[in-house]
Amino acid sequence: MSRLRAAVVGTGHLGQHHARIYSSMDDVSLVGVVDLEEERGRQVARKCNTVWHKTYDEILGELDIASIAVPTKYHFDIARDFINAGVAVLIEKPMTATLAHAQQLVELAAAKGVPVQVGHVERFNPSFVEIRKILDRPGYIEADRISPFSFRSTDISVVLDLMIHDIDIILHLTQSKVERVDATGVSVLGKNEDVANARLHFENGCVANLTASRVSMKSERKIRIFQEDAYVSLDFKDRNARIYRKTEKMKEAEFDLTKIDPRTLQDPLKFVFGNYIKVKKVKMGKEEPLAEELASFVNAVRTNTPTAVTAEDGLRAIEVAHRIQESMAESQRKLRAGRE
Repeated sequence: MSRLRAAVVGTGHLGQHHARIYSSMDDVSLVGVVDLEEERGRQVARKCNTVWHKTYDEILGELDIASIAVPTKYHFDIARDFINAGVAVLIEKPMTATLAHAQQLVELAAAKGVPVQVGHVERFNPSFVEIRKILDRPGYIEADRISPFSFRSTDISVVLDLMIHDIDIILHLTQSKVERVDATGVSVLGKNEDVANARLHFENGCVANLTASRVSMKSERKIRIFQEDAYVSLDFKDRNARIYRKTEKMKEAEFDLTKIDPRTLQDPLKFVFGNYIKVKKVKMGKEEPLAEELASFVNAVRTNTPTAVTAEDGLRAIEVAHRIQESMAESQRKLRAGRE
């Protein structure tokens, strides 16, 4: 079995890890890394036993696959060049900075028959992989993703920087179109929004509330999912999850709130969780999400099967992000008008 020839464009925060993982894969040969900053590029190349290139033109004709891990504003131009050259690409999230560019990449990839995967890495988080097995029709979803200011991705809003992760996860879970969007956002340190909240109403009746901030004093990535037979609390950061379900006693309709006198309960919490709600802590694997993501990409290219997170998935996430940003802009216009 021949090895796929790979390259990584951009060796910064994420790109260096793409290079590290490719260099460790038995069925991949890391042909080179590309970065305009020579010192950083050479350093990563040395660690990964490969070659640094200032531009990808030097190796474009030698590749089968590539990861694009540069600032978002460059995603479209680079991905277009690789797709036109017949090179399968994994594009870090968000796929592009604009909706029009995302649509163009989807069309180009389809016309050329070139595989594209979008780097929504939370799909490969061990905690999500496990709880996904029991989720079928969520009714309400609440997602919080906050972090300190990192000085990265300042060219885009927090919606495309952080919230896009949860947008993709929620679209993947609901499998429904967004009917209405209500959102607001605030710029704190830069010209783009650093804090945002969005409420998504889906055609199938599900409602999702998303909050994202990149000016917090702590880091948190949590999602809570409610459906008829279960409540799931998932922590992406700490990789743990709990599933809350009704006990058989409660399912048999023996639980009647109207017949319980709260004065007789010494510990209401213990009473409820001891009798009517059972909690299961989900065991997680120790897999590295990014390594799982790249392995999935490589396998899809090698077997000529659809990628786990397709270009169409990336486009849908950007479409919703675009609607959220439009709603935020409208909220800001109303606030300004109210102050005049």
